Amino acid sequence: MKSGITTRSGRITIRRAVARDARRLTRLVRGSRAYEGQYAAMVADYRVGPDYIEAHRVFVAVAADEHPAPVLGFYSLVLTPPELDLLFVADGAQGRGIGRLLVAHMRSEARTAGLDRVRVVSHPPAEGFYRGVGAVRTGTASANPPAVMWDRPEFEFLIPPDTARTPGNEE
Repeated sequence: MKSGITTRSGRITIRRAVARDARRLTRLVRGSRAYEGQYAAMVADYRVGPDYIEAHRVFVAVAADEHPAPVLGFYSLVLTPPELDLLFVADGAQGRGIGRLLVAHMRSEARTAGLDRVRVVSHPPAEGFYRGVGAVRTGTASANPPAVMWDRPEFEFLIPPDTARTPGNEE
């Protein structure tokens, strides 16, 4: 599925990630300013590999008007159990609505997959973002040293059914 939208900063396309995107996605994760300081160890050796991209629904937002099209952000939807595993927006693209676009796309993908909810274990500084895009706080995921040294907020996106496709609502 490929979708596009035009924003104040140009045309953005969301497309399924492919194996050749792996290095760019890994660089985006490792270079994220959100993971500086105390959080740096969390992503220092993180890798988004071609195998991960193949196993999950990974989508990238790219600047469609630029060639080569830079990756502005990406997300990964794991179906079993339903979880938004990764969501990153490039530092230089933040504040342009890319995160909101990715969440809206993720909700659509989740609905298409028949999911009624999607769990998110958030990076603590991203809590405000998830609240702002409609996620509901459900608890706290405890630290799990040495991999994760801090507690993280846990959220859930409720995915309502597409009422336009519900039997009896056809026009």
